[in-house]
Amino acid sequence: MQFLILTIKQKLNKMKNLFILLLTLGLFSINGQAQVTVNNVKVPATIKGASSTLNLNGAGVRKKAFFKVYVLSLYVKNKTKVASAILNDNIEKTANLEITSKMVNSKNMEEAVREGFDKSLNGNIGALSNEIDHFIGIFKNEDIKVGDVFTLHYVPNVGLKASKNGKLLATVNAKGFSEALFGIWLGNNPVEVDLKEALLGK
Repeated sequence: MQFLILTIKQKLNKMKNLFILLLTLGLFSINGQAQVTVNNVKVPATIKGASSTLNLNGAGVRKKAFFKVYVLSLYVKNKTKVASAILNDNIEKTANLEITSKMVNSKNMEEAVREGFDKSLNGNIGALSNEIDHFIGIFKNEDIKVGDVFTLHYVPNVGLKASKNGKLLATVNAKGFSEALFGIWLGNNPVEVDLKEALLGK
């Protein structure tokens, strides 16, 4: 009788341990789906878009010399590893850019964005020069510090909404502008190949 009771207790303990293990794994799975961490920046797996939930397509670090200057995360409704599908299709998309280095200031951010547009458009910025100057003015007129988040949200038929820490700074609705902007990171001549690969989930 004692042997039977002992056996039952052992089985119950095993079942309890198994349940705890499964519960733990389940919690880790939930947390893993909820967010990822890139260079100490917590990146959510989904964000709320204008008309639907947008999913994290990929996230990576922009490096300049020895510095990790910002973390960029890219969101679309349907994940893809094809850059042209994000650039050329008229779909809602969002890039969140979080500053991670004290070396970043309004002046060098302005220079970096201008350089990025130049690369994205292969130097042919003429048709969008006014829109680019207007957009770059966002960085010129804003103090920038570690932890600041710039949100670049393209909404079809509305345009590109640029915000800082949740505050809308500008809306640009010009043909080809959003393609040029996202092309800074996803175009044929991106500012950093490794970052492009990360944004495409590769």
